[in-house]
Amino acid sequence: MTVLRLGADQLGQRAAEMADLLADTVNAGASVGFLAPVTREHALDWWRGRADAVAAGQLAVWAALDGAGRAVGTVGLAFPEKPNSRHRAELVKLMVHREARGQGLGRGLLAVAEEAAAADGITLLHLDTETDSPAEHLYRAAGWTRAGIIPDYALDPYGTLRPTTLYFKRVAAPAR
Repeated sequence: MTVLRLGADQLGQRAAEMADLLADTVNAGASVGFLAPVTREHALDWWRGRADAVAAGQLAVWAALDGAGRAVGTVGLAFPEKPNSRHRAELVKLMVHREARGQGLGRGLLAVAEEAAAADGITLLHLDTETDSPAEHLYRAAGWTRAGIIPDYALDPYGTLRPTTLYFKRVAAPAR
């Protein structure tokens, strides 16, 4: 697998592949902010809408490509705009296509995001994920710390209200 950080232009060029990935992920039951079924058109519009945030440096997006060059995984980092928050970022939209699961791709994408954050001077990452989802095992195994659970946080892809678990991880020593 090859993992590429996508600039705004590259994200636009790969928007259709990223849309297929998003639709597959949600339609398979992953809770990443969308309700099933996600149409390709809706997913395509969503990804195209991220290009401005990438161009502005508010969002970093990586795509994992299979041997044929198709995007089969992604992860992002969202950077806060507030001056007192520039030491942290939120890990967002870690997704792996059903056909690519079980090969360590999620763990690899997580490591890429953590390493890039540390290289950029980010010292703290945080995320939320559906409580009791398969993603929780990934984050715990990667050394993330559970901060707590918020009940009735969001609808899962099928419309059921579910709790979310908050996690954080220090990725570099805090600046003194």
